[in-house]
Amino acid sequence: MKILEKIKNQLYDKDALEVLKLISKKFGNKAVFSTSLSIEDQVITHMLASLNSKIKIFTLDTGRLPNETYNLIERTIERYNIPIKIYFPNPRLVERMVNRDGINLFYRSIENRKKCCHVRKIQPLKRALRNKKVWITGLRKEQSITRQNMELVEYDPEFRIIKVNPLINWTEKEVWDYIKKYNIPYNSLYDKNYTSIGCEPCTRATLPGEDIRAGRWWWEHPETKECGLHIKH
Repeated sequence: MKILEKIKNQLYDKDALEVLKLISKKFGNKAVFSTSLSIEDQVITHMLASLNSKIKIFTLDTGRLPNETYNLIERTIERYNIPIKIYFPNPRLVERMVNRDGINLFYRSIENRKKCCHVRKIQPLKRALRNKKVWITGLRKEQSITRQNMELVEYDPEFRIIKVNPLINWTEKEVWDYIKKYNIPYNSLYDKNYTSIGCEPCTRATLPGEDIRAGRWWWEHPETKECGLHIKH
């Protein structure tokens, strides 16, 4: 894919802010940024706001998020005075799944958990990415073993879109240093030893020495800890 290689060549030696600036200039509102309100995503939101970028920001409300995440959505919108479009799952699909498989079906099997993620995350994401050319994320290699082979610029065959990961080589320390430097709002659950935050019933605090994503789907093995947004399962 010629355009993919061209973008890779243009961005390979650029820092995160320059990456976002170039993507915004080249693709405008045909590029979108998906935020889960993680510390990484808050860094990117801050950068986009500082650039007065045309890149649109969206988030996925699964219906099972912690209240702390909802509070942060409001604080972020107020801080930067920029819209964050919220996508919800299809209520009929959620209703069918819950009535057939149970309200907390995800605890019973990996298959059930992935089914829940598909209905609550994957389907809404497909709508959010429709007719877009570039998808920006806050992924970092350091986050988990499933993400160590990811690159700054990739093609996502599942969603048929170019994916750009501006913070892919950042360390957790670099992220926190940036958060503190610019006094960026972050999820208060991080102060309670949460290191990766998703849906409330599928997220717990981590213990000292545990992997960053140990609190996500903690009943599963590390190799399965993806919902399908970024790693096909």
